Amino acid sequence: MSKKPTQNDALKERLSRYRQITITVTGRKSRHAISNPVWFVFEDDKLYLLPVQGSDTQWYKNVLQEPALRIDARGAEADVEAVPTTDPSQVSSVVEKFRVKYGAGDVKKYYSKFDVAVVAQI
Repeated sequence: MSKKPTQNDALKERLSRYRQITITVTGRKSRHAISNPVWFVFEDDKLYLLPVQGSDTQWYKNVLQEPALRIDARGAEADVEAVPTTDPSQVSSVVEKFRVKYGAGDVKKYYSKFDVAVVAQI
């Protein structure tokens, strides 16, 4: 008996193949939905996000105030709760995952501050 694929299965399948997704956060001042394309790592049903400018990144500041996050992987969407971390060992672990997926050179080129990360359970 085969299990019918769910929207969540489609999302996980896309997350395992893609290099970029769109996240939507709620603006901390405007209260409007704000979407941004971001790199990510998907591993063990967890989505790891690394803000490009660390704790200075605007979408990260919005997540601190409102942790609800919508992710969109080319049409497969989900609402998740973002869990920010400032723990140096956890942040280092996420940075290393990004270096493996995207290459150390590109991570160094595009990311300027490594003081925070965000994890969401899918």
